[in-house]
Amino acid sequence: MSGKPPAPETRTLAASRHDEILARLGQDGSVSVEGMADRFGVSRETIRRDLKALAERGRLAIVHGGAMRRSDEPVLAIRERDNPAGKAAIGRVAAGLVEDGMVVVLDSGATTLAVANALAGRDPLFARPVPKGLTICTNSLPVGLLLCRVAGMRVHFLGGEIEGADEAAFGTDALAALARFRADLAFVGAGGISMAGDITDFAPMPTELRIRMLASGERGFVVADKTKFGRLTPIRLAPVPEGTGLIVDAKPPEQMRDALIGRGLDLIVAG
Repeated sequence: MSGKPPAPETRTLAASRHDEILARLGQDGSVSVEGMADRFGVSRETIRRDLKALAERGRLAIVHGGAMRRSDEPVLAIRERDNPAGKAAIGRVAAGLVEDGMVVVLDSGATTLAVANALAGRDPLFARPVPKGLTICTNSLPVGLLLCRVAGMRVHFLGGEIEGADEAAFGTDALAALARFRADLAFVGAGGISMAGDITDFAPMPTELRIRMLASGERGFVVADKTKFGRLTPIRLAPVPEGTGLIVDAKPPEQMRDALIGRGLDLIVAG
């Protein structure tokens, strides 16, 4: 039996599988060993090792034939633990674009919550004074609860039925409420960014809401950390309004970067 540690490329492939497994759990609630083995072209034993490693980190619950989301933890809480430093860096750059008195649309998700943390003055590395007199429109319960406690900040919740896993509203009521607002800035999340420059998500209704959020602002930004690079999710975020920015925490691969720029996206790398 070899005592050598896994090669770097092996660790990278395993990390990529882990990200995809967690993403599938976030969307579907469960994955099967057989389905993931087929998806990645690896053995079932490899997937069982992946699931065991994730279970040991508290990321999922193993069941016969596969795994399920932990019943005691929202998906948002799981995503917050993925690359928190990168999400925080994105949050600081995004918050730095906000000026006093603006109307800001904030989507749900772990990266947009990092934007809210900076706006609330909870990120010690955010060097600017907290903007004053903001109006926040959000479909996220955690974002709303955080920012409604900031003195002088007005928060409007885009309501409707709450999706418990994401702690957010995505339905027709949220779409209707959003239509009443004119925003200066909008920040939305994404499920993945393909090598061809497609910004994608998991389901039609959240995707539609994010498209309309981007269109509601004088300027819109997609915020996505490096764990989304190359992640394949089924629904395209389209059409992306002209002039939309993409704030990331690391330089994308060259092919992806060129494709994103070719689609007219303004790429901002949080340093």
